[in-house]
Amino acid sequence: QVQLMESGGGLVQPGGSLRLSCGASGNIFSIPAMGWHRQAPGKERELVADITTGGSTNYADSVKGRFTISRDNAKNTVYLRMGSLKPEDTAVYYCDADVITSTKGRNRYWGQGTQVTVSS
Repeated sequence: QVQLMESGGGLVQPGGSLRLSCGASGNIFSIPAMGWHRQAPGKERELVADITTGGSTNYADSVKGRFTISRDNAKNTVYLRMGSLKPEDTAVYYCDADVITSTKGRNRYWGQGTQVTVSS
């Protein structure tokens, strides 16, 4: 099995910054892609950003220029640096990973979510 453990959420004022981290552990051979999604109350879950093993990134238009995704392949960890935060960024943020296991199975795994609240 594979587990994703997130950290770094919290309360921040508009214009502030936060960094989220998510580490994957367990039966892992490789992780072709890792990413972050978010879900605000009453809304569907949406992609925030994702990144491949080679470092190719993809961002939602709403966060381009403000958020930066990165990863440490040796640690199976993905980060999301969030800057110039706005109240509309308030949501539960979920880490996800496209994992190839040591038995060559392939599944997508999700973290438990971490709350980010942007408010004065």
